[in-house]
Amino acid sequence: MEAKVMELKELQRMQDELEAEIDSLKDAIKAAMGDQEQIIAGAFKITYKAVSSSRVDTTALKKAMPEVAAQFTKTTTSHRLTIA
Repeated sequence: MEAKVMELKELQRMQDELEAEIDSLKDAIKAAMGDQEQIIAGAFKITYKAVSSSRVDTTALKKAMPEVAAQFTKTTTSHRLTIA
């Protein structure tokens, strides 16, 4: 079991490094695009634009109408693996 945990920790470390490198490359692409929403780079079409979404402000809903918030609140259960 200890060997599996050690392998997992090493893979997670590698994942963190890859995610940082991916973020850095994405930032460089966005910087190179400047104010353009779309560019063509060889065989790739790259777009970077604002996307709007609407969400319910649950904190405000619970404060303004706690009974309605409680009526539509759904509790879910999940499992979390933690290794210390």
